[in-house]
Amino acid sequence: MERRTLLKGLGLSALAATGCSTSIRGSGATGTDTIVIGFVSPQTGPLAGFASGDAFVVDTIRKTQAFAGGITSGGRKYTVEIVVKDTQSDPNRASQVARELILQNHADMIVTSSTPETTNPVATVCEAQGVPCVSAVVPWQAWYFARQADPANPKPFTYTTMFFFGVEQFGGCFVPMWERVPNSKAVAGMFPNDADGNAFRGAWPDIIEDAGYTWVDGGSYTNGTTDYSSMISKFKEEDCEIFINAPIPPDFNTMWKQAAQQGFKPKLATVAKVLLFPADTVALGDLVNNIATDSWWGPYMPYTSSLDGSTAKALADAYQAASGKQWLQTLGSTYSLFEVAHQAFTAVDAPHDRKAVAALLQKLSYAGISGPLDWTKGPVPGVAIQQPVGVQWKKGTDFPYEMVVVDNSLNPAVPVGADLTPTNP
Repeated sequence: MERRTLLKGLGLSALAATGCSTSIRGSGATGTDTIVIGFVSPQTGPLAGFASGDAFVVDTIRKTQAFAGGITSGGRKYTVEIVVKDTQSDPNRASQVARELILQNHADMIVTSSTPETTNPVATVCEAQGVPCVSAVVPWQAWYFARQADPANPKPFTYTTMFFFGVEQFGGCFVPMWERVPNSKAVAGMFPNDADGNAFRGAWPDIIEDAGYTWVDGGSYTNGTTDYSSMISKFKEEDCEIFINAPIPPDFNTMWKQAAQQGFKPKLATVAKVLLFPADTVALGDLVNNIATDSWWGPYMPYTSSLDGSTAKALADAYQAASGKQWLQTLGSTYSLFEVAHQAFTAVDAPHDRKAVAALLQKLSYAGISGPLDWTKGPVPGVAIQQPVGVQWKKGTDFPYEMVVVDNSLNPAVPVGADLTPTNP
């Protein structure tokens, strides 16, 4: 994607660097026989849906022989301790628990997942303290540019890396679905004034226009807004038959219910950041039927664990059997954070050498339960890209609604499970 697309609208101020500046950057507890991995995610609060499977995954990881049997690094075996922290969906607490992991638990690496509100403050602390950090489930533009002192002239990070995808992959996933539904070529956009919203608002217009569509911005609103009448009226006036967004889940639920009441029924809704998980469908009921979104992981993915060879489907099935709940996409992402940590620690001579571990992460390439991840290809240093597929929520057999693959334009290795159907005929 062109540089103008990446930078347009991304004049985001860098998150404040936090943490004690007196620590020795790049050093670790060189005399211990334990590798400490900190894990940070929003296990409670409005973003908790992202992390609802995290406890299961961490328990699964701890039981694998790769972790339970210890990690061999530089010819020496180390026990592994995983310390879990909850951000409570609060960016300030995310910074706080990252500092605790570094200063109290002496973490050799911190892995973190789910939205810029979680990953960005954690990564910022780690970069300032010289501690290796891997993030996931955050669009790369929102992770990379929002943390820059000068987003127009970005500089690579040394200690912080991530894997996921960006707005260009959303375009590659969503636009092919739009093309299969006759529509007015007007795209309604619901994007808040936050890191995700600003990143999407900055990059989507060029993608939309290049595809031959017209962009209609619903306006930069504050998270927690309760009345979307003016936005809905604008979308109706502009005859928008395609809908995109990147709000926090409660805001979308409010807006989508109001849209139904006020007669805004786009032919295809392709949403981001919301309706990623089964629990999100409960609040909307039948209003969720045939809403499309992106899927970066699921039991239909033909991938296997780098730790024990188990399949994506096996992980999803195990979660459902243990919890009684429907599988969710972040199972694979959280699992892969620990795959990456294992890859890095087994490849270096000294796992407590934070500089060496961070340098290894910058050039890592491997295949695991989230598929191939290659940090040598970019699009910018420290970022590895996944290729999502297009899915729709459809009435299920084992659960009220199930995520079904309807477009594999970006990832042909994933089988299509059903035809795409208009959200509103």
